[in-house]
Amino acid sequence: MEIDGHANYSEKSNEHNETLKNANTVMAIDIIGKLLQNKGTSRILFLARHNLPTHWISFIQQVQLLESNSLALRNSKTLTPEALLKLTIDNGTVLSRETSSLQKFLAVLTFGSLASSAGLCHGASRSALWLPLDLVLEDAMDGYQVDAISAIERITGLIKTLQAINGTTWHDTFLGLWIAALRLVQRGRDPIEGPVPRLDTRLCILLCITTLVVADLIEEEESAPIDETECGSTNHWKEKEVSGTRRNGLVSSLQMLGDYQGLLAPPQSVISAAHQAAAKAVFFISGVGVGSGYFECINVKDMPMNCSGNLRHLIVEACIARNLLDTSAYFWPGYVNGHINQIPHGVPSQVPGWSSFMKGAALTPVMINALVSSPASSLAELEKVFEVAVSGSDDEKISAASILCGASLIRGWNIQEHTVHFIIRLLSPPVPVNYSGCDSHLISYAPMLNVLIVGIASVDCVQIFSLHGLVPQLACSLMPICEVFGSCVPNVSWTLATTGEDISAHAVFSNAFTLLLKLWRFNHPPLEHGVGDVPTVGSQLTPEYLLLVRNSHLVFSGNIVKDRNKKRLYAAATYSSPQPVFVDSFPKLKVWYRQHQACIASTLSGLIHGTPVHQIVDELLNMMFRAINRGTQSLTSVTSGSSSSSGPGTEDNPLRPKLPAWDILEAVPFVVDAALTACAHGRLSPRELATGLKDLADFLPASLAGIVSYFSAEVTRGIWKPAFMNGTDWPSPAANLSNVEEQIKKILAATGVDVPSLAAGGSSPATLPLPLAAFVSLTITYKIDRGSERFLNLAGPALESLAAGCPWPCMPIVASLWTQKAKRWSDFLVFSASRTVFLHNKNTVFQLLKSCFAATLGLNPTPSLSNGSVGALLGHGFGSHFCGGISPVAPGILYLRVYRSIRDIVFMTEEIVTILMNSVREVAFGGLPKEILEKLKTTKNGMRYGQVSLATAMTQVKLAASLGASLVWLTGGLVLVQSLIKETLPSWFISMHRSEQQEGSEGGMVGMLGGYALAYFVVLCGAFAWGVDSSSSASKRRPKILRTHMEFLASALDGKISLGCDGATWRAYVSGFVSLMVDCTPNWVLEVDVEVLKRLSNGLRQWNEEELAMALLGSGGIGTMGAAAELIVENDL
Repeated sequence: MEIDGHANYSEKSNEHNETLKNANTVMAIDIIGKLLQNKGTSRILFLARHNLPTHWISFIQQVQLLESNSLALRNSKTLTPEALLKLTIDNGTVLSRETSSLQKFLAVLTFGSLASSAGLCHGASRSALWLPLDLVLEDAMDGYQVDAISAIERITGLIKTLQAINGTTWHDTFLGLWIAALRLVQRGRDPIEGPVPRLDTRLCILLCITTLVVADLIEEEESAPIDETECGSTNHWKEKEVSGTRRNGLVSSLQMLGDYQGLLAPPQSVISAAHQAAAKAVFFISGVGVGSGYFECINVKDMPMNCSGNLRHLIVEACIARNLLDTSAYFWPGYVNGHINQIPHGVPSQVPGWSSFMKGAALTPVMINALVSSPASSLAELEKVFEVAVSGSDDEKISAASILCGASLIRGWNIQEHTVHFIIRLLSPPVPVNYSGCDSHLISYAPMLNVLIVGIASVDCVQIFSLHGLVPQLACSLMPICEVFGSCVPNVSWTLATTGEDISAHAVFSNAFTLLLKLWRFNHPPLEHGVGDVPTVGSQLTPEYLLLVRNSHLVFSGNIVKDRNKKRLYAAATYSSPQPVFVDSFPKLKVWYRQHQACIASTLSGLIHGTPVHQIVDELLNMMFRAINRGTQSLTSVTSGSSSSSGPGTEDNPLRPKLPAWDILEAVPFVVDAALTACAHGRLSPRELATGLKDLADFLPASLAGIVSYFSAEVTRGIWKPAFMNGTDWPSPAANLSNVEEQIKKILAATGVDVPSLAAGGSSPATLPLPLAAFVSLTITYKIDRGSERFLNLAGPALESLAAGCPWPCMPIVASLWTQKAKRWSDFLVFSASRTVFLHNKNTVFQLLKSCFAATLGLNPTPSLSNGSVGALLGHGFGSHFCGGISPVAPGILYLRVYRSIRDIVFMTEEIVTILMNSVREVAFGGLPKEILEKLKTTKNGMRYGQVSLATAMTQVKLAASLGASLVWLTGGLVLVQSLIKETLPSWFISMHRSEQQEGSEGGMVGMLGGYALAYFVVLCGAFAWGVDSSSSASKRRPKILRTHMEFLASALDGKISLGCDGATWRAYVSGFVSLMVDCTPNWVLEVDVEVLKRLSNGLRQWNEEELAMALLGSGGIGTMGAAAELIVENDL
């Protein structure tokens, strides 16, 4: 009985404990529910969720386990399992900002979907979200500047920034990207002729670069770690994307792209390719099987009538080639029209082309021409060509090199990234296994190397390599070629079997050296314009800088595995050498480069009588001026101001000296100096000078670099007498100088800039500085043909830079002389002359900037620009071949082609801020002058006539800020952005502004809009320069500048700094800047000192911005969680 009683008691005790346990469980569940439902405690829990993701994930897992297994939860009368799970997942409005002062501003941050196609080219529409992208893409079309950084990397970073700042979906983001790239193509569908990038470069951006950007973004999402703990605490829950979001956004954006027919019309040169892409889809959906060889056998006329293609068909094919889409795209509604039942008759079954080549057909001349003129359609075809280039016979290697540099490079958009990499690999051939020669192994590859170098020397090809980020690697591949062939005595030549052309070591060197010089601004002074003690990015394009960038591609890290673009660059860098390469590895190149720098920096000196260099100078002068030296006195006895050259020479020897190219280049500056001095002293006529310089350039085309270097330096010294361009001694520009002046005025008509008269001197002939006159006389001796193109592409930018640095009107005179020589380049030359107007007067640059803002905002009185937005800023093309002839060039195009030549860019930030605030004022007053508005009566609703609604004004303000930020970033890059935030802005806020004191009753409205404009402007500037995350190398510089600026804000809020600006402007700026940081760039908040964040929060609370203050603390990481929790509790109480 005792035992039974004890057992019964234990059983009852267990039942009682179980009952208590269940009751406690129910109570705990109810408490959890109440905690999550209570506004205050839920906010505190969200702080943990926001800043302690690892702990929160563990908590969520326990809740999910409870939800699936707890009987007590299912029996709860106050909380269901579904409701509990929803409370833990739902972000709610824990850190939302609903303060009235920010509602209007934050509502403008998201425009929604893009507008109609009509608004994309004209008018201020939602397409303005992507204005920075339009500017960056058009900026890449400047042929005078190559970029060491891949356009893929730059555009990818910009897309991430704009997507984060604008808060758009990936559908809208990709649609904006495609539309911006299409606008770029349409602006250049009928380009002017000249040494500038043409349509091929624009199509490369649309069909290759943009597609690679999208591919990288999609792979980044799909390869991201699933475990949140791998992402770190900076990945906020609200930003977490569902896998496949970006790919789905791509599909939907391309489907909607079909609605923009005006942008999809293919230029004349790609109509056939577009029709083939459409025909491919028609055959597929019709079930008619045709191989790739079929399209090699037909032309446009043979295709079915319903196979009319456009640029969208080419975009889709580029995406399919990179596995971004599959053939289901062919079935999209409206993608193609109709079906086909059978293959058209009368089509030959086999013709020379890629299909027959892959089947084993020999590389006959007919086959080679076919492969050169049509692009490869797959990587396998390129790989087979590359195999021939590596292991084939010498003739086959030359043929393979020609094929790779043909249509596959220019128009092979689906495989272009592979083509440029194969070319880079061939430019750095490995040492053969059985090679035992004492000379470099590169000499045996001379014919193939020369074909490759000549094949990629055009402006468009150089820009294509630049867009792919391969300029540093291209420079690294060219340097050893220059070093080797420049050291060879030209006593050996090679005959190209394909053309019968004989090439020498001089020819290979000259072609390689000329191409190498195009990769940096070699003719500019070493110390260019800059901010503080740091030169701008453009001036850092030196051989050392290019090699440093190339060496950085060798750094292997975890980021490379995740970044497709970095993997491509890493692979390209390792082909030539897996080790870092420095200029010291090329002693001959280094000696020339040091001499080149010395020549630009100071007057020429160092030629000593009797030295080998002196002897070479004599030989070259005798070669150049044989007829003159047969007279009574040798030209070489003339003593110049900076060199002395005397001696008997070899005047009766008609043979050209057999000297290594590097030795000749060392002597070239002294030769040119002696010749120019002789001309100045009357010993040499201008015609004889030009003929002699042309003989030198023909003997060694690379000597053009030394000529450019010398003339660029001497024209700045001001020691040479002017040359009278009278048509007797020197060529005369009089025949069309007045016509050039009229055309310049037409080009600049939209800017309001006054063009100085070219006839200021009355009837006196035009003059040029003697070095400039000599150089222009030399350049006009070149024929405008393919053989001279690569050398004119080097001399042209140097000539313009040299003329632009001389007093007005030197460049128009040069343009007048050149238009007589090359009439089809007339538009290009006149446009180049018009750019120099802005280099002689700061006020013209300020006026140009004002025109950019006025055109973008629709404040321009010019009818063609009054609609505003992208179309008014960048225009729709330019040239005399357009209807109506030469027309005003859009101000944005002018600025993008001018800003790199502006030496003093320090003042640009102040000017842009000033214009931005003036634009905000104009927007607030509806574009009407204030004196007119004062006379107008107030309407019933209290709004003055001409004023705009707040929503419209905020949209315009955002557009103005976006333009300003883009211009600052493009003009000076990271350095200028940091100068803006660190120096210009604090100074602006501290200073008094008279215009703000004169606003009257509208002052508060204008001040608020101005503050929001500045906030958006500054955040965009920082995001462009640093990125919104920490993936870029530039982001490492962000914390220091950001902390300085936030300390300034906190100190001003604390009352430690007296401000001179309008109070409404200051309050709107601080609120807008903080809100944008919290909403769009939360990683930035984590880089600010905790104490500074607390001080900012206190200042915001004094303005009754409680929600914003809490949001700031909530985003500040673990260090500010306590202060945020205290604020939450205080508010609830």
